[in-house]
Amino acid sequence: MGNRKKPKFKIGDTVVITIYGTVGKITDVKWLDDMHVYEVNKSEGLYLESSLQMLSEFEGELMDTEKIDIEYRYFIGDLVKVKGYGSNLFKIMGFRTEIWRYKSDAWEDIIYELSRVSDGDWLEAGEEELTLVADAENADSFIQKLGLLYIMDKKKKPVNLQKPNSSYRKTEKELLESTKEKQELINGLLDIYNDYHILHELFHDTEYEQAMRLTIRKLKQLSSKDDKSAL
Repeated sequence: MGNRKKPKFKIGDTVVITIYGTVGKITDVKWLDDMHVYEVNKSEGLYLESSLQMLSEFEGELMDTEKIDIEYRYFIGDLVKVKGYGSNLFKIMGFRTEIWRYKSDAWEDIIYELSRVSDGDWLEAGEEELTLVADAENADSFIQKLGLLYIMDKKKKPVNLQKPNSSYRKTEKELLESTKEKQELINGLLDIYNDYHILHELFHDTEYEQAMRLTIRKLKQLSSKDDKSAL
């Protein structure tokens, strides 16, 4: 350990990767096989001292810089579906752009960080995997309007047709004791049916069709109880 030489560069130094002509900052210094190697711009690759040179000392030709204009299709707060996750709904919590440059190829990847509405489970997905359900301005009201009628692919939980934080948490028997509350329940179920009908038209998901059938069944149950009470 006492004979280890000092590294030529330190964290924070601005260097040129001479084989590419690109400029970056040293973000880590490691000691491997009796030599110092360097991480540049937090990349996965490591560079030998011989492949780096301080920018102030570099006399060669640097790679031309470029201006990149990226158009984002989705933004923080948007409500989306993700390919392969059925009718699960996710909210966009953040996004980042990864820029890839090689001698013969170049591209940019946009990665979205998502949180599942039902349980907060975290997911990352590319732009091509997403489908917009509601923009950020309308996402929360959209979720509330559906009453969190959420059918999870893996757990297959029964559909809850009651809206949270409202009189719908009362039992059906209690709701039917009040004509006003009963009408509100019917109107709420009709709203839910219409929302799932729109989703089914957009995405042709069989689970949305199932939710529509369950809503109709609930409405028929209410109607049949009305007929019995009228006798």
